[in-house]
Amino acid sequence: MTQPPLLVPAASAVLLRDRPSGPEVLLLRRSLTASFAPGAWVFPGGRVDAADADAADGGGEIVGAASAELAAARRAAVRETAEEAGLVIDGAALVPLTRWCPPATAARRFLTWILLGRAPEQPVTVDGGEITEHRWARPADALVARDRGDLELLPPTWVTLWTLAPCISAEDALITAAAAPPELFETRFVRVAEGLVAMWHGDEEYGDPAAAALPGARHRLWMLDTGWRYERHV
Repeated sequence: MTQPPLLVPAASAVLLRDRPSGPEVLLLRRSLTASFAPGAWVFPGGRVDAADADAADGGGEIVGAASAELAAARRAAVRETAEEAGLVIDGAALVPLTRWCPPATAARRFLTWILLGRAPEQPVTVDGGEITEHRWARPADALVARDRGDLELLPPTWVTLWTLAPCISAEDALITAAAAPPELFETRFVRVAEGLVAMWHGDEEYGDPAAAALPGARHRLWMLDTGWRYERHV
């Protein structure tokens, strides 16, 4: 039996800035020749390097596995943000929002921390290699742009933007994120006639017994040709 590819730890920094029309988030466009998600608009981030993990272990101090994992993710997010966008951010101030795990059938599997923080008042300078463009956008506007065909988004990016859309300020988003433990999204895809459906825990068709016992329970992203729609209810 073929084993699924190993999970590679990764991290992304969702950086918010306040504007009169509402908070905006930084999005970066990946190169069309990138080996992963070419052309997609993403948050700054990437894989956790060995140096990130080594530096996060407290120099030999005994720390919990979860704490060390989060510390390494914060360091990776700081490093990748500097490399991709030329921004210096405070890793300690990043608030964990969610973690994302792709299906076992995915060719490349990144177990990714989504970390929320304030954007510094610095100019964005993309690296011109892996990242070719940047833009600031209100989360709701980015979702509309995706349905227009102006932005290509991955499911974790889309759901994160949907989550942030109701927030009235960066502070509001950070307080909301800090109020609950980070949620783990382990994705399963189902093909339908009009496109794809991504499912997560809490959906009656996801496979966990608790959700299956609740007819009509939903936790899914409809990724249809006519547009994307998030559905979550019991």
